[in-house]
Amino acid sequence: MATPTTQGLLSQAESLISIDWTKAEALYKQILQDTAFTSTEAPKDAEQSQILRDQETALVKLGELYRNQKNAEGLAQVITLSRSFMSSTAKAKTAKLIRTLLDFFGTIPNSQATQISTLTDNIAWAKREKRIFLKHSLETRLVSLQLESGQFKPALSLIDTLLTELKRLDDKMILTEVHLLESRVYRGIGNLTKAKAALTSSRTAANSIYCPPSLQAALELQSGVLHAEDKDYTTAYSYCFEAFETSSSQGEEQAALTALKYMLLCKVMLNLPEDVTSLLTIKLALKYANLREVESMRAIARAHQERNLAQFEKVLRDYKTELSDDPTIRSHLAALYDTLLQQNLLRIIEPYSVVEIDYVAEQVGQARQAVEAKLSQMILDKVFYGVLDQGRGCLLVYDEPKADDTYKAAIDTLEQVGKVVESLYAKTVKIA
Repeated sequence: MATPTTQGLLSQAESLISIDWTKAEALYKQILQDTAFTSTEAPKDAEQSQILRDQETALVKLGELYRNQKNAEGLAQVITLSRSFMSSTAKAKTAKLIRTLLDFFGTIPNSQATQISTLTDNIAWAKREKRIFLKHSLETRLVSLQLESGQFKPALSLIDTLLTELKRLDDKMILTEVHLLESRVYRGIGNLTKAKAALTSSRTAANSIYCPPSLQAALELQSGVLHAEDKDYTTAYSYCFEAFETSSSQGEEQAALTALKYMLLCKVMLNLPEDVTSLLTIKLALKYANLREVESMRAIARAHQERNLAQFEKVLRDYKTELSDDPTIRSHLAALYDTLLQQNLLRIIEPYSVVEIDYVAEQVGQARQAVEAKLSQMILDKVFYGVLDQGRGCLLVYDEPKADDTYKAAIDTLEQVGKVVESLYAKTVKIA
């Protein structure tokens, strides 16, 4: 009988994974090509059900095998291979299985292009098979991938199509996810007004259904990000803390780590770097305290606390991956660096009325051209009063000019005289 064969092959493949993964791979493929499943003469119901279960197990195990081998192309072939199996199973099980297989891409580096190609292919298949809910689920995942890879224009185009279909079907759960993705895309292109509007739409949809904790945490985190963009770091911290607590309680370590990093960022941006160390002593944060991502934020806090520009630059170099890969952290640290540079420049030029630009550049450890450009900007922004004498290569610093109130008093007096004249003129008109 076929059933014992497939079960035996599964056991054999399981024992070979750690010894010879290529033989295990061949056995899993053999199970998926079982003649009892593909023959025109259908086996008995019980036997067929067992074969289907074995084949489902083989699909997942083969996907895990390629995931562990970091083989994105092989995993893509498994998903394509699974279509014949999916055609014989319930649609709900199909959606769960394909999502499971797609999740395996997550730990494979540099696999985004393969994922996008695989998703596009499977979306077309789901559309042909009229599996609408699976199609929407795959399209949502595709938007998320396009967002991660910075493909904002195609992501917005797909979001518009998705929203039109979802509103017609009134699928609140996916609608919440898509509006949240829309908010993240608009934030990515710098359109904060539309990002806030999309987040409001997402919250509205979420309020009418049971919102899973993971999705609720994502909403809180996006709220924190948008408040941080408005420089409201106190409110941003509160939202990020809510997201951190929820993600931690659900065991979603990566989401919790992201929220914790944003919390630390808010403390630094609030000019409270000393709070970073105390924040990492709370119970939920202890398990992340020694991770490199958290250590990078702790190093930023130390550099900021000491107002040390050179140390700040060193931290940015030493933790380049941890601090540059996240666009939120990158943009706020750029603003923080600019503020720190400005503070250092003010500290250096404060004792002087005339100072050489080369000397200032040497003191802050920056190129002369960059320092000159920053000083020009500070003068235009009226951070201090001065003139750049490029002929002599000097900065002339002036005292803040005091406003002369004489002219204002004279104008006020003339306004009052004008009112008196108008009043007298009105009275003469009445007498006449």
